[in-house]
Amino acid sequence: MKTVLVVDDSRIVRKVARRILEGLGFAVDEAENGAEALAFCRSRLPDGILLDWNMPVMNGIEFLHALRAEFGRDEPRVVFCTTESELESIARAVEGGADEYIMKPFDAEIIESKFSQVGLL
Repeated sequence: MKTVLVVDDSRIVRKVARRILEGLGFAVDEAENGAEALAFCRSRLPDGILLDWNMPVMNGIEFLHALRAEFGRDEPRVVFCTTESELESIARAVEGGADEYIMKPFDAEIIESKFSQVGLL
């Protein structure tokens, strides 16, 4: 079973994402900020990460840079999921190592499509 780490400071967003991802057959873990997520990845690297941008402690782009510096560009697959909709933000995420980008609010169809595009489904 493939694993996904949902990284978001909103408990509600994590709960919704967990429900969708488990429905797609993933084992799901959660972190509420980038620092927690990085610690998790050091203990057990997931197959995929659904990542928020705006979080306390360590935001999504800082986490992404740290993740890629430590583990490389290829794994895990990272899908940003955020309200940051400006082209500059999307470009920063992709340049930083994100594999895909989802805008909030999201639904099961969007998650399934993006996870399929990055090779997780």
